[in-house]
Parts: sequence; C-alpha cells; structure tokens
Amino acid sequence: MGYELFVDTGSRETCIALLKDKQLVEYHVEKLDSEHSVGDIYLGRVKKLMPGNNAAFIEVGYEKDAFLHYLDLGPQLRSVMKFTDQAITGAYPDAPLDNFKIEPLIEKTGKVTQVFTKGKQILAQVTKEPISTKGPRLTCDISLPGTYMVLVPFTNMVSVSKKIKTLEERTRLKKLAESIRPKNFGVIIRTVAEGKTVAELHKDMGELESNWKKLFSSLKGATAPRKILGEQDRSLTLVRDLLSSDFTQIVVNNSALGEEIKEYLKRLSPGKEKIVKLHQGKNTIFDAYEIDKKIKNAFGRKVQCADGGYLVIDHTEALHVIDVNSGSNSDIDINQEANALNVNIISATEIARQLRLRDMGGQIVVDFIDMRNPAFKRKVYEHLKNEMTNDRAKHTILPISRFGLMEITRQRVRPEINISTAEICPMCEGTGEVRPSMLILDQIEGNLSHFVKEMNLKNLTLNVHPFLASFIKQGLFSLRWQWYRKYKTWVNINPDKNLHFGQYSFTNKLGDEIVVS
Repeated sequence: MGYELFVDTGSRETCIALLKDKQLVEYHVEKLDSEHSVGDIYLGRVKKLMPGNNAAFIEVGYEKDAFLHYLDLGPQLRSVMKFTDQAITGAYPDAPLDNFKIEPLIEKTGKVTQVFTKGKQILAQVTKEPISTKGPRLTCDISLPGTYMVLVPFTNMVSVSKKIKTLEERTRLKKLAESIRPKNFGVIIRTVAEGKTVAELHKDMGELESNWKKLFSSLKGATAPRKILGEQDRSLTLVRDLLSSDFTQIVVNNSALGEEIKEYLKRLSPGKEKIVKLHQGKNTIFDAYEIDKKIKNAFGRKVQCADGGYLVIDHTEALHVIDVNSGSNSDIDINQEANALNVNIISATEIARQLRLRDMGGQIVVDFIDMRNPAFKRKVYEHLKNEMTNDRAKHTILPISRFGLMEITRQRVRPEINISTAEICPMCEGTGEVRPSMLILDQIEGNLSHFVKEMNLKNLTLNVHPFLASFIKQGLFSLRWQWYRKYKTWVNINPDKNLHFGQYSFTNKLGDEIVVS
C-alpha cells in the first residue's frame, strides 16, 4: 500500500500524520512560532564555560542557554571558527571553500577551555530540541542533509551508509560522490541513494550547495544570537527522508505548502508531484481521512495489538516501561510456549510502531511474556530489530534477559508526544451531574434570542446531535418554523454525530463559532 502523508495546517500549529499501509506510524505537532528545531543552524555566543563538565552554555536566543559538550564540537572546530569569523567580517569573499585553508583537527581528549573563551561567537547546529526545563543541545560538527546525501564542510571524506550492503553499489556511489562533491566538502551517502543515477545525485548536490550559499549570506555582518539557516518545514523533511516509489499520496489543506511540496518533488522526482492533493472539504483533513480515530486508538496507557493481546505503557522520570499481555489470545491448539512466542512477536511489531509514533526516547524496558526456549527469545529479539530498521532515531536493543526483560535505548531529540485519550464528559463537564434534558431546548432558544436581539446576527447555523436536529425540524409547524416567526431569521440546522445529546453550538455564515459575550 505504501506511505501516505497528511498535513493539517492551523493558525497556531501544524499537525502531521504519516501512515504506512493505512496504519499510523508517525505523528508530529509543530508549533508555528516554534524555534530551535533539530537541524537549525545558529550563530551563538559562549555564555558560560563549565570546565568540570568539559562543556559550555551557548546563548542562541532561547530562554534557557543551549548545552554544548566538548565531544560534540567536531574535529573540524578550528576550521568552523575561522570560517565563521571571516564570513562575518567579509574577510572570506565567497561561499565555496575552494580557496579555504582547512585548519588542524582539535584533540579528542582536549578541554573546552582550550578552544573557547567567554563571549566568543560560534556556529552551531541543534541536535536536540528543548525538553522540559532544559535548553537545546548543540554540535559544531555542521552538516546539511539532502534527499540522497549529507554535505559536511571542512573535510574531504566520502562515506556510504552501512545499510547499503553490496560492494559494487558502495563503490559506484562513492565514485559518483567523489566526482560531484565540491572541494573541501565531505559527503555522506544515505541509504535511499542506492540505485540512483549520477543526474539524481547531482541535482541533490545542487540543492545542498544552494543551502550552503544561503548560510554564507546569512553570516555576513551577523551578530549572535541569530538563526543562520533553518531546517525545512517538518512535512518537507518527512518527504525528503522517506521519499520513494512507495509514497502514494500527500494531502495538505494549505495551498502554499502544497505548491512548495510539489516543486520539491518535481525537482527530485518528476511526475511524483501528482500525488500531492489539496483538501478543501468542510471537515478537517484528520476528520475526513479518520486520522483522529487512528490517533485515539494509538495513544493511551493501554494499546491493543492485532492478535487480541495488549500493551500497557507507563512512564517514569528515568525510563519507559512496556508490559506485554496475552489478553484474549490463548490458542488451545498450541502449547503455552508457542502461544507466548506468537503474542510476543505480534507485540514486538506494535512496540516498534509505538516507539516511533510517540517518539519515546531514553531507556525503555519491555516485559515480554515468559519463554523458556532460548531459540524463541532469539526470534523475538531479531524480529524487533528488523521492525525497527525504518526507525530513523539511533537505538540499541539488547537480547531478552533470563527474567524476560528487554532493554532498549533510543535517541531522544524532541519532547515525547503525549496525547490524552480520555475526554471530559461533555454532558456533566466532569461533575457527574447532567442538566435536565427538557431544559436543553430552552437554553438553545435563549442563546438564539441573545444572538438575534442583542448581537443583531443573521444567517445562523445550529449544530446539534442528529436526534435533536430531527426534533427541531419535525412537523409542518416545527420548532424551527416557530423560531422564524418569533425572531424573523431562518436557522440552519446541522446534524453533527460527533456531538453528544446535550452539546450544541451556533456558527455564523463563515463557519466560525459564536460565543456568548
């Protein structure tokens, strides 16, 4: 079936849902005013040196200073600092590094006080977004990601993704990268580059060089703290990272974003832009394609698996704990050990999805159903490893221990996605008491009277439960007709199955909800 991407752009945030074979595998919520995203490049200022931690705090414009450890400086730090200073002052004339003299590498076991002084301006890239009370985490090992390659300045090394196994293909890609890379730029060839032609790689390299020129232009005369180069829109990033022949459709509700994605696809894969669709329906994208339902099913403490088993997911300050339960899955035709293997295999598939979907990071402990057979334990371990091959976050999985526990560590670069699947009862609003049903129509008419007489509003639409809508419209001299006689305005009745019996709302002709002032 392939991948489907849905992007719902609102006034305050953009929600992005990625489906694989009709199943939700990634969900992102991006605040439109958010800063300091992973991949953003900043000109920062050294605010404080921490010799004891061999680290520094960097001012980048966030309320909390960013953290930069010596091990994250990158071996080319001296070249980065030299280029930054010369680009700011105009001493280095142009973006290409053909005439740039690369400086010696810094020592791996050096001290931060040997390379930084307080107040020094440095170029750094966000590797971890602000989480809880902590500021962003940075690196000075700058890189520009593309669809097929990653461009790394101040080095001449070319490396190929380890996931490309064929020696002939690795050699071919390395030769192609060597032939098109600019001087003093290294290249990392991504897994998706496998089988791509020199023309496709060359086009991607052109995009990367263009981004480097933007970075150079932004540095001229800049003063810290300042964003120098922002990462692409999150939806574009997902398309870039996952673009393949398996992508079947991309649905957006923002025409400008749709055109941007189309242009991006047209440059990289002509003809592929046809999969981009603009949603213009009355309902939101997530309603129309039942994404909201998938989100509600996927998030929560208890998660159902395909076989009748279920997971219980708990979070503590230091780690996440996942408990595997067989539930209604107990096949009497197979022995207990084989049944445990079956449940654990299916649960491992769901666990891999949940880690990626919730973007769970740090330490995760999974309590699988006990199995005595070492071969069965190995099967579950290998299955989970295979299921997590598409997870772009760095992770380590340890085999199941003698106590039936598996330990997983997963890179944490963004705050974990937590969505409450429990809802406050709209009838009682959490009090446990509901209004008398006979008074609902009186309340509706009271609001109608206020909107017409006090606010002088016309062309109103009443959104109510279908049962109530039928009652209001029923008969020749219906309640709606009586309202028309009384208030001299015709009220449109919209049956909404998403509303409970005691819920209702009024909207104007633009579709905006009217609130009693």
